[in-house]
Amino acid sequence: MGYQLSFSNAKDDFRRARRKANIRGILARITGAQFDLLSYEDIRKKLRAQSSIEKGLRDIPLDAIIGSVNRYADFTRDFLPRQGVSSDRWASIEIASVDLAGLPPIQVYQIGEAYFVLDGNHRVSVARQLGAKHIQAYVTEVYTRVVLSPKDSPDEIILKAEYVEFLEHTQLDITRPEIDLRVTAPGQYAVLEEHISVHRYLMNTQSQREVSLPDAAADWYERVYLPVRYVIGSKGLLNDFPGRTETDLYIWILLHSKALEDEIGHEISPTLAAHDLITRFSSRPGRRLARVKEKLRVGLIPDQVLGGPPAGEWRKERDISSENGNLFSNILVSINGKEQGWNALEEALIIAQREAANIQGIHVFGSSYRGKVEESPRGITIQDEFTHRCEGAGVPGKQLFIKGDVARSISAMAWWNDLTVVHVAYPPSPRPLDVLSSGIRTILQLCPTPVLIVPDRITPLSRPLLAYDGSPKAKEALSLAAYITGKWQVPLTVVSVFEPDQLDANSLDEAREYLEGCGVEAEYIHVNGPVAEAILIVTEEEGCDLLLMGGYGKTPLMKTVLGSNVDQIIRISHKPILICR
Repeated sequence: MGYQLSFSNAKDDFRRARRKANIRGILARITGAQFDLLSYEDIRKKLRAQSSIEKGLRDIPLDAIIGSVNRYADFTRDFLPRQGVSSDRWASIEIASVDLAGLPPIQVYQIGEAYFVLDGNHRVSVARQLGAKHIQAYVTEVYTRVVLSPKDSPDEIILKAEYVEFLEHTQLDITRPEIDLRVTAPGQYAVLEEHISVHRYLMNTQSQREVSLPDAAADWYERVYLPVRYVIGSKGLLNDFPGRTETDLYIWILLHSKALEDEIGHEISPTLAAHDLITRFSSRPGRRLARVKEKLRVGLIPDQVLGGPPAGEWRKERDISSENGNLFSNILVSINGKEQGWNALEEALIIAQREAANIQGIHVFGSSYRGKVEESPRGITIQDEFTHRCEGAGVPGKQLFIKGDVARSISAMAWWNDLTVVHVAYPPSPRPLDVLSSGIRTILQLCPTPVLIVPDRITPLSRPLLAYDGSPKAKEALSLAAYITGKWQVPLTVVSVFEPDQLDANSLDEAREYLEGCGVEAEYIHVNGPVAEAILIVTEEEGCDLLLMGGYGKTPLMKTVLGSNVDQIIRISHKPILICR
């Protein structure tokens, strides 16, 4: 015999459910928790749901029912009865629910993974109070372009409504069915549509025909969005910024790139912008700790004895395989305004012509200067001369004026460029303590990219000499020598200097094997003697006009105490020296 529920007991159950609803309402006002049922018609309009299909009778989860067609004001989000619900009807349905006869299935609309009651609101309310997990329902599935979840908050539903509108405009869910362009903040789809509009304008200009918005959106997705998404994945940005979607990060990276471009003066790649976001804003504990350590390190240790970036790090953060195949797309040149100081720009222009690069001039002046240097007679003279020389060489260029320490400012700006070119007015002193006041040493120590040291003479950079000793930074110079030789179509000479306890005897063979693997022919020379003097002698004997070598090999402290072959070569050489990290 089945369980018999009296009408009086069922009314008591209703009153308990009503009290729960009142308590939930109070808590919802305090905590902001979701309390109201959703209106089916409101959601349907927001998500632009239209076509539907009958799916028949199914068991559906009760906690996936989040709204109603007509009774959304009568029940709470978890279907507790509110004021206006008939206690007699609710009690009668509870009695019928526990009776052997049972109740007929309810009728619902399904949008995504969520359900809305068309008929049977009281049955759902009673079933939930009785602890049921599922209920039988006749389901009509309503199509929309996005998936609605039962757990979606009102804000998330608004975002999905914006997503639907975006997809209706662009048709990307049809042309690229695999897309997932979810965002976590309102207004982002307007940004995406602006990007697509700009892309469409460029397509119209290039093709000289009207490109449809869906076609432009599909092309934007392939050519613009996916490359940035690859950067996001390869750098693990989703781990650094939990709670963000790939599309959030795409927008952030491009906006950050634009802000950096306005500040620096030339285009910044998504790779560099993403690296900067990670370095400055990542929430991962290790990243935060690294920022604190770096501030302490920079604040307590003199620049000249800081370790600087690891060897080869600069290449990891750059898109080496660019569309034009050039390594040096942006070249930073220190402009001091003195007559011989313009030699640095002249050498940079030679490289820029070969690399189809942009020139970024930088003139650093003291922080105590008041006013705008670019508007002073000196600043105007520098700007005019810089513009004249760049235009004469047919190279795009922009001159910046920055207040601060010269060496630090150049090193900081170098990160946003691929090569740094400086004229050496004051070579490093051989006296150990003078290292603490050496600007060029600071640049070589801190600069993250290769540095071209230009003396008082200008050369055509047509015959490079690689000084190779097998060290990590020399391997960076070896890689760069292979690139320069192949790209610039110039002959290469490689020299190794044998000095007791300083060189691996197999280093020359190592260089030969690497270059031959790159398809580069070179002349190989090994000599004995003091390193700096031997290298410079070979440079003169072979008629070389560009020296490539690795940077400081000793630790900063040992370099300070014992001196460096790099310093000796800079002091003596009359040829440009390209020094690699």
